[in-house]
Amino acid sequence: MTQLRKIIILISFKLPTAALVFCMMLMSCENDIQMVKSLSQHKLGVEEGKNIISLMSNGGKTTAKLTAPVMLRYQTDTSKIEFPKSLHVDFYDSLTTVESQLFAKFGRYMDNENKVFLRDSVLVFNRKKDTLWCNELYWDQAQSTFYTDKPVIISQQNPRQKIYGQGLRADQNFKWFTLNKIGRVNTGQQSFINVADSTY
Repeated sequence: MTQLRKIIILISFKLPTAALVFCMMLMSCENDIQMVKSLSQHKLGVEEGKNIISLMSNGGKTTAKLTAPVMLRYQTDTSKIEFPKSLHVDFYDSLTTVESQLFAKFGRYMDNENKVFLRDSVLVFNRKKDTLWCNELYWDQAQSTFYTDKPVIISQQNPRQKIYGQGLRADQNFKWFTLNKIGRVNTGQQSFINVADSTY
């Protein structure tokens, strides 16, 4: 009988304890309305990558290599990728020799347009050392071209000249370019061509 009495006492002790724990759980399930609202709002998903190396190819041949210290991919209705801490791109010829290079402090890849918007200290140069400087530039990957409507400075080695202009279209290997305007355009500087200078 003592064993049966112990079981009855144990059961009678566990039932009130279980009921008390259940009641406490029900009372603790009350949610703060602001907290529920904030959870139901759409949170912007951002993926971050570091020390990025991305190879681009066309027809099985490597055409470019992009490197960047940081890449942010935003998961929104339209995919957007940003390079907030600079990017560098090497463009290759058919023999995978570096033909031109690009540097910018900021870049934004627009996936639906297959274009990259470049901003802040944009620099493009080829192996002949022809150089383009500007503050904003678009890289159209589908057309393999660069374009802008902003002021640009171009330095060429052969013939040795420096050109100030506004608006440009060029191929991504910087073999050719066309300027919309040449001369005094928002830079306050005049173009000069074939000017002898002792610093060269």
